[in-house]
Amino acid sequence: MKYVSTRGESPVLTFSAAVLEGLAQDGGLYVPETMPSVSLEQLKQWADLSFADLAVEVMSLFIPSEEIPRADLQSLCKKSFASFRVPEVTPVVGTKTTAQTGRYILELFHGPTYAFKDVALQFLGNLFEYLLKRLDRRLTVLGATSGDTGAAAIHGLKGKENVDVFILFPKGRVSPTQELLMTTVLDENVHNVAIEGTFDDAQAIVKTLMTDLEFKRKHSIGAINSINFARILAQTVYYFSAYFQVSRLEGFGIGEKQVHFSVPTGNFGDILAGFYAKRCGLPVATLIAATNSNSIVHRFFSTGQYVQTGVMATKSPAMDIQVSSNFERYLYTLCGHDAAKLAELMSKFHSSGELKGTAEMLAEATADGWKSGTADDATTVAMMQELNTNEEYVSDPHTAVGVSCAKQLDPQHELRPMICLSCAHPGKFGETIEEALGKPYELPAALSGLKGQQSRCAVVPATSDAIRKLVEERMAAH
Repeated sequence: MKYVSTRGESPVLTFSAAVLEGLAQDGGLYVPETMPSVSLEQLKQWADLSFADLAVEVMSLFIPSEEIPRADLQSLCKKSFASFRVPEVTPVVGTKTTAQTGRYILELFHGPTYAFKDVALQFLGNLFEYLLKRLDRRLTVLGATSGDTGAAAIHGLKGKENVDVFILFPKGRVSPTQELLMTTVLDENVHNVAIEGTFDDAQAIVKTLMTDLEFKRKHSIGAINSINFARILAQTVYYFSAYFQVSRLEGFGIGEKQVHFSVPTGNFGDILAGFYAKRCGLPVATLIAATNSNSIVHRFFSTGQYVQTGVMATKSPAMDIQVSSNFERYLYTLCGHDAAKLAELMSKFHSSGELKGTAEMLAEATADGWKSGTADDATTVAMMQELNTNEEYVSDPHTAVGVSCAKQLDPQHELRPMICLSCAHPGKFGETIEEALGKPYELPAALSGLKGQQSRCAVVPATSDAIRKLVEERMAAH
């Protein structure tokens, strides 16, 4: 298995090299040269595996054993998922109305930072350490976050050997709990940076510095965001796990039914993992890209227009994104893996802020099972209230966006079973939870104890020059 850039002008790499490279030199994203397939017999054999053992099987499809021996991969997976608070790692749960609606919740927030990003970043942190030790290298990881990625990255990389991590987040645009989960980590290899701008500004800075080859090589810059394919790969595992769990809950045999997923969507990495799982052979019928008012992905799937507008601050801040990095990987599929065609589309998008999908692209997306929806803040809060009152389930605002879009697109519950991804613990969004429930929400001790702890964070302008200078200063001090 080799990895190629979506834009076709960078070298073909091994899995390990692609992980350490992050963003391709040509500005593209690394993707598998071919998509592996899983047989029905393999699915049946995997159905009762633990999450860590299932991760080994799924990841082995993409990681040749000559690169990472199976025993080493087993050790990495076991170590990565041992930090979760429940044995299932990502449990599927029903609500009071599941029997009537066929709707389940896939809880992805049982890791160290109470967010779905922990699944991938606990693994990636250990993978970085493993590869760097083997290669006797050092890595400077640069990442942008709209809230959860940063905390998960920091908790995955803190104290790791041979790696420093710089996390950029938009000042004042993440929840207080999300910020404290980052800034109260005081390990010497962790550098928190609040930029005076938006998440899209932070993401653009990371991409600019990742394509500055002199700077990238000098400091051995690597990526922690979902532009790193290892992030997508790790997230693919819980789609398989969810399918197997629902098959047991519903009592159907493996392969007898297809399932449907509704995924809160910002940077498009989480739902792309579901698409790759489907392409590998997981019985998935529908993927709903659920967006908040920053609905660029919904606009593409509904109209073919992928047009960049201003970022709107919402009650689901992790989705306050206008340029969804991982959407490029799906566009590469829609372009028939034609890198030149994709590069032309992205060039036009970067110059004009607009990209127009063809009728053929939209037809293929429909055939792939894509649907999309959007929920504004009022709709989101109303859904949180409805889930609490009717289904006796407390959700965070991002989860509510996903459930709302599933309900809008399938009011008669014909898409059954429907699995809605719950990406963050409700305690991370206390103000919105209190607004929806009419009373304060009791935080887990690990989150409530963050207030008053010592914290550390640099505040800088939202420019690549400012971040370049900061990295240079911090690395010179080593």
